[in-house]
Amino acid sequence: MPRVTRILTAGLLGLGAVLATPLAAEQRPVVVELYTSQGCSSCPPADKIFAELADHSDVIAIALHVDYWDYIGWKDEFAHPGHADRQRAYAAKAGRRSIYTPEMVVNGETDIVGAKPMDLSKAIAMYKDAGLRMDLDVRREGGRINVQGSIPVGVVGPMDIHVLHVTPKQTTEITRGENRSHTFEYTNIGHDLKLAGTWDGLSPLEMSVDMSGDDPVVVLVQLAGAGPIVAAARLD
Repeated sequence: MPRVTRILTAGLLGLGAVLATPLAAEQRPVVVELYTSQGCSSCPPADKIFAELADHSDVIAIALHVDYWDYIGWKDEFAHPGHADRQRAYAAKAGRRSIYTPEMVVNGETDIVGAKPMDLSKAIAMYKDAGLRMDLDVRREGGRINVQGSIPVGVVGPMDIHVLHVTPKQTTEITRGENRSHTFEYTNIGHDLKLAGTWDGLSPLEMSVDMSGDDPVVVLVQLAGAGPIVAAARLD
C-alpha cells in the first residue's frame, strides 16, 4: 500500500474512533467549517473526509462553499461571497494575509490546512474534552427559530449569534474547470448564513429569528470578531 494511502487510511480510522465515543453530558458539539469549492481540484479529498462527520451528533459539520475560484471555469452553485468574507475574518484574526481551499476551521479557532484527517481527529478530540461553556436550546416554531442560552462560564466579551441552513446532501456533475467530467456528492452545504444579532453574555440569551424553509438550522454563538465558538446547536 502506498505511503500516502496508509496515512489517509490511518487518519480516517482515527477520526472514526474519536467520533464513535458517546457524547457525555459535559461535552459540547464540535463545529467543523469546511471552506471548499467545486472549482478547486484539491478539494474533493477534503470533501470526502468532511462527509465522514455528517452523521455524528457530537459534531456540527458545515461546508461553506466560496466563490473566488469561479473564474477558473466553473461557477460553484453553492458559493456565496459571505462565506469568503467569514473565511477572511478568520485569516485576519490569525494574522494571515491570504485564504485558500480546502481549509477546515474547528470551533472557530483551529485551522486545518487541506485534507489532513489525523490533524482533524486530534482537533476534534481536543474540543470534545473541553468543558461546557453554556447551555444552548434551539426550537422551531413555524417560520421562526427561538434561541435560549445560559450565561457563559469563563467567557468575556460581546458575542455574535450566527444562523444558517444546511442542505444534508446534493450531487453535482461538474462539466468545466479543474474538476470537469466528475460527479461529486456534497454534504451539509451551508446557505443563508446571517448574523442574527449580538449578545453581551451578561444575562441569559433570549432571541427569536425568522428562518423559513425545511433544511436543518444551525445556530452558532461566537465571540465577536471571528473569535472562538462558545456554543452551537443544530435543529433538524
